[in-house]
Amino acid sequence: MKDFKLYAITGEVFHPGRELVEVMEEAILGGADIIQLRDKTSGREELLAKARALRELTRQYNVTFIVNDHIDIALEADADGIHLGQGDLPLVEARKRVGDKIIGISTHAIEEALLAEQQGADYIGVGPVFPTATKADVVDPVTVAYVHQVAERIRIPFVAIGGIKLHNVDEVIAAGATRICAVSEIVGSPDVKGTCEAFLKKLNR
Repeated sequence: MKDFKLYAITGEVFHPGRELVEVMEEAILGGADIIQLRDKTSGREELLAKARALRELTRQYNVTFIVNDHIDIALEADADGIHLGQGDLPLVEARKRVGDKIIGISTHAIEEALLAEQQGADYIGVGPVFPTATKADVVDPVTVAYVHQVAERIRIPFVAIGGIKLHNVDEVIAAGATRICAVSEIVGSPDVKGTCEAFLKKLNR
């Protein structure tokens, strides 16, 4: 997979009155180089329409497009890959279905990270680093201590996620993260592009 630094996840609840594609385009213009569609509430047809619209947008800008959970939607929309949680389809089974597409796995402990690496994940999510309310089934914060562990022991790309804001991202970078993911801080910002640029400035420092 192409390397990346800033991973933006959709969260329509954080930008009422603004179109999904418009907000995610602003994120891309600000430097987001992976976009993930995460939508736990829409029906299948609506989800597929959103996936196709974001696929078109990301192709236009040559940005990686990932779909959360829904392998069938990812395949139908020709996304670059999927992202799975610990309770989703096992990685080995997912690999049989998606072939050489990107597979990302959420991890909350070093054992999960090592297993994902061993089983062939293309990247892992590391978090939630801080408390977050972007989804209902969130686990307890893993803190920057886990980021540090992963930075020392895992060789595949990892992205720190969960409650990451402009005011605390320096702490995450200091723990060894070179890639970060944000949801509400990006898509809920009155200046989506500027927020992405500010994150990248810190990551590039």
